[in-house]
Amino acid sequence: MLLICRFAVPETGIEDFLTEARTATRLLAEQPGCQGVQLARTVEEAADGAEWTLLARFDSVVAYRRALSPFDVRVHVVPFLSKAEVGTSAVHEILLDAAPGGELTEQHSLLADDRDSVRLGEVAGPDVPGRS
Repeated sequence: MLLICRFAVPETGIEDFLTEARTATRLLAEQPGCQGVQLARTVEEAADGAEWTLLARFDSVVAYRRALSPFDVRVHVVPFLSKAEVGTSAVHEILLDAAPGGELTEQHSLLADDRDSVRLGEVAGPDVPGRS
């Protein structure tokens, strides 16, 4: 499972951003099920600042959700992540993984086959005609 968050940081805010990023990166990396966290900066010039990307890898969706639960994470990491650019999903499942040398591993999706037919509040699943 991948968490990918993008940030647009003005040049005048980089030091404050890095202070928050160091804390968030360390706290996420300390959580069970976290495989690692990286913060990257674009090497291309931006008009008035820089684009940054935080990438965190987790064993599973459950590990990711649990990683966001501890008090210190809710105090420091969640507010930091809330500053990320919005518009696309930040949480991704890994379906293809190629190791150095080219060995390819394909994973089955964690998404349920009926994900498009289940509505909010249908905890046990969608309604089935003829059953009550």
